[in-house]
Amino acid sequence: MRLLDADLWEEIFDSLRKNRTRTFLTAFGIFWGVFMLILLMGGGRGLETMLGENFAGAASNAGFLISNTTSEPYKGFRSGRVWHLELSDVARIRNLVPEIDVVTPTISRWGARALANDKSCGVSLMGVYADYTHVDNPKIKHGRALTDADGLQHRKVCVIGKRVAQELFSGIENPCGQFLRVDSINYCVIGVSGKGSGGINIGGNPETTIYLPYETMRQMYNRGSEVDILALVAKEQYPMTEVQYKVEALLKRVHMIHPDDTQALLKVNTEAIFSMIDSLFTGVSILVWMIGLGTLLAGAIGVSNIMVVTVKERTTEIGIRRAIGATPRDILTMVMSESIVLTLIAGMSGISLAVAILQTVENATHANYPSALFQISFGVAVGASLLLAVLGLLAGLAPAIRAMNIKPVDAMREE
Repeated sequence: MRLLDADLWEEIFDSLRKNRTRTFLTAFGIFWGVFMLILLMGGGRGLETMLGENFAGAASNAGFLISNTTSEPYKGFRSGRVWHLELSDVARIRNLVPEIDVVTPTISRWGARALANDKSCGVSLMGVYADYTHVDNPKIKHGRALTDADGLQHRKVCVIGKRVAQELFSGIENPCGQFLRVDSINYCVIGVSGKGSGGINIGGNPETTIYLPYETMRQMYNRGSEVDILALVAKEQYPMTEVQYKVEALLKRVHMIHPDDTQALLKVNTEAIFSMIDSLFTGVSILVWMIGLGTLLAGAIGVSNIMVVTVKERTTEIGIRRAIGATPRDILTMVMSESIVLTLIAGMSGISLAVAILQTVENATHANYPSALFQISFGVAVGASLLLAVLGLLAGLAPAIRAMNIKPVDAMREE
């Protein structure tokens, strides 16, 4: 029989229409399996791209060090001693740890309020050097980032988060050149950060943070040589985990801290965070395939069972076909065609519905995550279609072989 034979297709659909309830319930297993597989794959891809957008700009080999109270007595100092990182530690690390590419200090102030245009909002202040952009890029939306000259000249300028811009300068598309006041000090806005609240936020939410030149903030708040956070970026060929331990040992030796004190210096490692996220999505991807393929396999078994029942019900018909000249190949084609068509129709319906839902979700998240991609690729769609065809072929194989072996005499005797 030829695939373009109209009689063959009419016979296939007529057979499926005769038992609509059974056909629907059988097809639903395939439909649900491929629907869940495509939906979970697209959803996982979308979440991964959304996280990627949140973490964009953050160095993947960065580390952060924060001083904390000691937990071990050492060289005459009692446990529970309060100590601080200092500006001198920056030069010390640059000179003694060659594996470090960037080391930059930050200072912060939380719980401040910014005023402008008779409006106010809660903000965090963060004093940074220009090279902090190598650690965490602010994604400047308007204006420019802070420069070394801003700090050297103690300029009262700032880069503000996007929520600060919305609350203080609503109705102004580009607030650069406007002034705001924090703690009775006026600052000129030179840039607006487009960085969102997701991702790695060390020092506060970037949407509500006002970034000041380090030297300006140090002078305004009389911070002296104390540093709140030391940010590090390792050279590409060196893992941050190893470099961070080397820096930790150096700082403990300089500040008289017990080498085994695990509490005195808090460490955050973006390399470990990114590795954990990659492992998480790899596990999610494996789980999605296991769930989807398991459901598809269950659906294919259901199709195979229903085809066995169909062959048994049509035993007499098959016997008559054999008696009037139908070859075993014709019988094989008839049964397997029904199985493949049923599987493909159910599967393509599941793919279509999943793609429509993913497109709706992608459109809904486009405003906040313009680069988020929930849709599956064309290759995945083609692969899913081929998988459906193979499942339909395998599901109808055993019933088709059984139908092919039916002899006319046995069929008449069963009747």
